[in-house]
Amino acid sequence: MARPVIHDQHVQSRLLAVTAELVDREGPARVTLRDVAAAAGTSTTAIYSLFGGKAQLLTAAVDHGFRSFGDSQREAAKEGLLGLGRAYRAWALEHTALYRLMFGGALSAYVDCSPTPEVASESMLPLVEAVVTAQRAGALRMDDPTLVAMAIWGQVHGLVSLELAQMNDPATDWAAIYEAALDSVARAWVASPGS
Repeated sequence: MARPVIHDQHVQSRLLAVTAELVDREGPARVTLRDVAAAAGTSTTAIYSLFGGKAQLLTAAVDHGFRSFGDSQREAAKEGLLGLGRAYRAWALEHTALYRLMFGGALSAYVDCSPTPEVASESMLPLVEAVVTAQRAGALRMDDPTLVAMAIWGQVHGLVSLELAQMNDPATDWAAIYEAALDSVARAWVASPGS
């Protein structure tokens, strides 16, 4: 009797990375499980065994992206809001396929595929916590911390998305633009004296 094939964490990680790359390059409708398996050097059986099917694989890839992003944000949290903002861009530039998979919207148009709500929310907690910490220190206005965090997120996300979409002259100094935006965002939420 043949031994059952064990599909380990290494195979799972490879499949998730390959899925993000292929979907980013080809679009979700054109990518098949056979394509993913071949690019990962495994079989479709591994995909079915580890994930279930294409929709589950795509959801797992999105969740993987949010977990990786959340890990980078937790690591940067000790640097405060500025550190989180810089880590946001650095992670996106290092994981462009995952970033576009997470935020590009291509999956929602193809299948009912969105991140697991708890996983996505967990990845944003370091930002909310940094806002609360800055508010308690008197450095930020005492607005609703979630509102402040979402406003900050929207601004940095927009710039990073423009940079990844190459929405300007190739010589554009995105790093300088991003730093100027982080400075502007910080000044916009500074607590006024006596508040």
